[in-house]
Order: sequence, then C-alpha cells, then structure tokens
Amino acid sequence: MKPLANMWRAAMVMGLWACGTAQAGLSAVVAVEPTAKKASYSIHYSALDAALSRAASQAVAATASEDMADVMRATRSAGFDIFIGPAQVAASALHRGYELMGATQASEPFLLVVRKEVPDIPGLKTRRIYLPQQDSIYTYMARGLLNQGGLSMQDMKVAHERFPQAGLTALMLGAADATVVTASDWNEWSAQNPQIGRVLAKTEGVPAGLSVVIKKDLPADVRSRLSSFFNAPPAAVGLPPTKFKPDSGEYKRVSELGLFTPTSLPGVTRVSAREAQKLQGQGALLIDTRTEKEFQARRIPGAIWVPYVEKSLKDIAFNAAQDDFSALAKVDKLDVNRAVIFACNGAECWKSYKAARVAQQKGFKKVHWLRGGLPEWEAEGLPVQNAAP
Repeated sequence: MKPLANMWRAAMVMGLWACGTAQAGLSAVVAVEPTAKKASYSIHYSALDAALSRAASQAVAATASEDMADVMRATRSAGFDIFIGPAQVAASALHRGYELMGATQASEPFLLVVRKEVPDIPGLKTRRIYLPQQDSIYTYMARGLLNQGGLSMQDMKVAHERFPQAGLTALMLGAADATVVTASDWNEWSAQNPQIGRVLAKTEGVPAGLSVVIKKDLPADVRSRLSSFFNAPPAAVGLPPTKFKPDSGEYKRVSELGLFTPTSLPGVTRVSAREAQKLQGQGALLIDTRTEKEFQARRIPGAIWVPYVEKSLKDIAFNAAQDDFSALAKVDKLDVNRAVIFACNGAECWKSYKAARVAQQKGFKKVHWLRGGLPEWEAEGLPVQNAAP
C-alpha cells in the first residue's frame, strides 16, 4: 500500500478520462482497516476506477491506504471526493461536508471484555489490554470506552497485535486482562468459554464493514449516480453493496466516543446549559476558555474570557504542565470559594474539561463543567451575545 502523499500524486496521474482527454476528475480512497486486509483484497482497483468513472461521467481515480491516521487527516481537510472505509473515517468526514451513501454490513456494538477478576474500569489501571493496531476501529472504540470510564490507555500496558479476535485467546491464556471485540465475536466465544471473562462496557451499534461518504457539494446528478453505483456495484469490482443505511446518530456516537471528552469528571459537577444559567443568576462565574477571536465573535452573556492554551493530548491523562492556564490567576478578585463554570465549544472541546481539572487541583471548591458549551447553550434557545457590528 502507498502512503497517502504518494497516492495524491498517483491520483493526479490517473486523473485521465478513458478517451485520453485530461480532466480534473474526482478522487476516491479505500481506507483499509489494518485488521481487515482480507476484505480489501477482493476489491479490484483498476475495475473500481473504470466503474466509478462511468457512474460519475468523469474520471475517478481510486486507490487504497492502510495508513488510517493519514486517511483521518484527509477527512479533516476534505482531501478526497469519496471516502470508503470503516466507521471512524465516515464519522469524521460527515462532520466536514460529506453525506452518507450507506454501509456494507449491519451495525453491531463493540464490547470491552475483561477477565472475571477485574472489578471495574478503574481496576484496569496498570493491567494489560490486547488491541489491534493503533488506528483500528477496535482501538478507537477502546480509547473511548476507557476514557468514558475515567481511565486513559496511558494508564495501562497496551499490546498492539494483528488480529482482534486473538484478544479473546489472550484473555483465556492470561496473557491479557482486557480486550475489545464485536458483540458477535464475544457471543460465539463466551458460549464456549463461559468462565473466563465478562463485559465491562459496550458501545451502541457501530456501522460495520465499509461505509461510503461523498462530498455534498458535488452536483446532484453525480451524487445520485454514485449512490446508485454503491448500492449495486458491478461484480467485477469486488466491492460489497451499501445495502445497510445506518442512522446518522450512529456515526455521531462513533465520533463522540472516539474524540469527545468523557461524560463525567470526578469531583466536578457537570451542568446543563439551563443549570449553568441558573447558577449564573446565583452568582457563579462562567469562564469561557476558548480563543479570544471565538469569544469576541459570539459568547454567553456574562461570561468572562480566560483562555486555556492547549498543547497536551486530548486525553484524561493529559499533562497540564504542557498547557498554559496562567490567565486564571489574573482574574480580578476570583476567590476559590466562588462557584465557577467552565465552558468552551461543546463536548468535543477539551479546553473546559482541562480547565475544570486544573481549577480543582488549584483548590477551587465549587467547580462546574458545562460540557455542551456554547453549542448546547444556543441549542436551548438561550440568549447569545454577538460581536458589535
């Protein structure tokens, strides 16, 4: 498989219509899950190029990549017109101007499975977890389930191996204390090994197989023809049809689990937008941790700007020493006994999460966290202060 940078050059060279006339054309990438190479071997890429080009009535250059980190970066920059890949790739693209064509397999949950002596997620600290490669959907789900339970993978001994199902064997042999598997794999294995493990946490349904997304700004007729193509691709292409139509909420949950902040913060009170408004009325100080540009453009009335300059990882085990929250000490007459509420740009923004943790460590006694931030405030129809014209 070629690195994504090489694929861009390949796409430019291949972007010729069959008749030999040069056109800008479209680009497509098949993101090959490191743990699912076998499925990608059935796809004939030269046939995929030709078939997609006929469907779109213009040149389409299709290629493949095993570099999931590179593919995820490409979703954030809209680097391809078409993404064909696992759920986390589609979920990222759907936030950035793409629409869903469908998935090739039915959705199913992923499970965090442990040996029976492990009491809970915090009890996994310093223990061993078996996972496939770092950018696989299994590891993506594991990170989210652990974060949600208040544990970082940095707190564990992680063994990245090749095949996800082998994690259950590692559990049975005592070579691992935890692993993440699909519900179907667990059901089959646990029926034969009922005394070995148990489920500590599970996701909601995750679209399985390959999901297909395309740019929303492509012409409507092109999107329609491509939709028809992916619903019933020619047999010669070797690509399964997108006969399953997962709800967009399933992809949203994938994003939230893999990228978003935990749902709770020990020792800090999580509040809703309306609860935050009520606390403001009782004298609590709402602190906006976003950038100055964001704060000046649009903010919650009564909020003060105290930027959290973030450089550490977006992880519950973040290193606060890498960040800069010195602005908190500069807030005039801010007493540690006064109730404070930290907010930023919603559940995927870690600045308010980190700020609340740091404030708690600095001795603030009434720390609140508006996880939904400004987006939740607006969604509730609460007043917003805009920049002066």
